[in-house]
Amino acid sequence: MGGESMRAASDGTPAPAGPGAEKVVSCPVRSGKTGARARQRVAALLAGLALFGLVGCAETQLATHLVGMSQDGPPTGHYKVGRPYQVNGVWYYPEENYRYDETGIASWYGPGFHKRLTANGELFDQDALTAAHPTLQLPSIVRVTNLENGRSIVLRVNDRGPFANGRLIDISRRGAELLGFRDKGTARVRVQVLEDESRQVAALARQGRVAPPPVDPGAPVLAAAPSASVTRVALTEPQPVRPAPTPVTPQAVRTPEGDIAPRAVVQQTSVTPTSIFVQAGAFSVYENAAKLRAALTPIGPAEISRTTVDGTDFYRVRLGPLASVEEADRILDSVIRQGQTAARIIVD
Repeated sequence: MGGESMRAASDGTPAPAGPGAEKVVSCPVRSGKTGARARQRVAALLAGLALFGLVGCAETQLATHLVGMSQDGPPTGHYKVGRPYQVNGVWYYPEENYRYDETGIASWYGPGFHKRLTANGELFDQDALTAAHPTLQLPSIVRVTNLENGRSIVLRVNDRGPFANGRLIDISRRGAELLGFRDKGTARVRVQVLEDESRQVAALARQGRVAPPPVDPGAPVLAAAPSASVTRVALTEPQPVRPAPTPVTPQAVRTPEGDIAPRAVVQQTSVTPTSIFVQAGAFSVYENAAKLRAALTPIGPAEISRTTVDGTDFYRVRLGPLASVEEADRILDSVIRQGQTAARIIVD
């Protein structure tokens, strides 16, 4: 596996109080296949598990394997948001979010999970244009832009992960090739939900009509991004970049069922220098941000920056800029050990 993602189950620690927080019990890591008759036993199994308090486990693992299986065909998948869950001491809170727009570090996954079921019951194909995200609704459609070379593609999110601290999204092997970071393993990226397309696939998934081809068969097959053609700029000193070529469209195609299938088309945009930070927290009260900054002094110097979101001022506590993803990983681990489990790596 070229990326640094991990697939793991929750460890059973009660969730902290908060909107929508629910207790999640420990479940085994998902396996590759489920018997053809399993679908006929789902209701009985879930009823039996409920007697032993394992409904959470059924929701996060068993249902993932069984829902969507048919006697003769491949898994068709289903719509899923899911309950809060914990991996390696970090809590994740899935939600339906059509305004998602975040930056961070992407990794990729492939051979170890090829042909296994995804979190929403589809079949993972390392050569398809799909991705895993810890909290977005499944399925959803996102645009991922590599902020290091300006390459951008559309992906279908149908899985959970990555669970390595500091990773924003886990992309299929094919997606990593097109974005130009398969050999490197990670990349600085921006992830944006495409609202109209995501609402469409969500509606179809709720109707049980979510079995589109993962890639448009008529789309041109593109090779992995050649390193010689990538525009590279220094991160410490702004440099002029060449004008971006005319974008190639469309980025997705409608299937006969009306669903959206990402196609292997890369859009090229201009790139500007970026910096990596570890954001330890964001507060609406400055004094709370100042307290956290002081608590992080043993780790390194932190700064407080103000930003406005939907008319509300927030004070962000950040460490950085950091020289590399590896350094950001080390800082993030230290911040999480200090109890700031919501800390994350961002690119700005």
